[in-house]
Amino acid sequence: MDPPSIVGARRSSVRARGVDFNITEAGARDGRPVVALHGWPQHHYVYRDLLADPPPGLRIVAPDLPGYGWSGPAPHRWAKEDVSSDLLALLDALGVEKALLVGHDWGGYLGYLLAMRAPERFEGFLALNIPHPWQTFRTAAPHFWRFLTYMPLVASVGVPLHRRTRFVERLIGGALSNRGSMSSEEIRIFSERFRDPVCAAAARDTYRTFLLHEAPASVRKPEQRSVTVPVRGLHGVDDFAIHRALVKKETAHADDYEIEYVEGCGHFIADERPDLVRGHLIDRPGGRDRLAPSESC
Repeated sequence: MDPPSIVGARRSSVRARGVDFNITEAGARDGRPVVALHGWPQHHYVYRDLLADPPPGLRIVAPDLPGYGWSGPAPHRWAKEDVSSDLLALLDALGVEKALLVGHDWGGYLGYLLAMRAPERFEGFLALNIPHPWQTFRTAAPHFWRFLTYMPLVASVGVPLHRRTRFVERLIGGALSNRGSMSSEEIRIFSERFRDPVCAAAARDTYRTFLLHEAPASVRKPEQRSVTVPVRGLHGVDDFAIHRALVKKETAHADDYEIEYVEGCGHFIADERPDLVRGHLIDRPGGRDRLAPSESC
């Protein structure tokens, strides 16, 4: 299965920290870089609307995360700090010194790690339907049952689940508030890629590492770092897996954090409301003067 066609997009392969990254780019080659990170169970195609119609003056860079899409496997068990190191090495290999950051789902989780580890590399961060990392037992416990409806399943039998069943198709279709926002073919483009054993194993390892190591560690030692780059969040309030209480401004340890709750939208907000994602890249984060391209672009 080849990567899906996106009019105007450019494809390349870049090796960084032992990972052969599949990169999809669009927009001005010398424009302001925007690094767009996907989550599970997707790949770069989640940003197909943005890649097909990039805002003027911006260079959209959408990598497939290690083991996902058409990127090679990670030389580790998908520990999120390791993946963030992979991504920083990828930015170096691409010659990107500073970028705007977009992240959905696990891509948003990684976005927070990147912003905390290397704030000098990012102008701002647009977080899409992902809890912020400053959860405590009190804030997370009432909603942890939601994660248990699917995470243990993926972490344990994720490889046969992805390769031999229609689990991914049903999950994506069932999570959409507006079923017409994604065609059956678009859903199939995501689900079919997970028939590949590398992709199925990456999904399993993503959740296995989280449940066995990262979640317990966060309970023992909650995140103490803060984010200094501007953060703007979009959250579809119909998201079953991630409750709106997990993205509240009041509990975020960020110098500049705003969250917009989107009615009539579920977890897959980049698919259901690509217009909002594109609009925020023009106007936010950090204010229009910091983000929008100059009139000469």
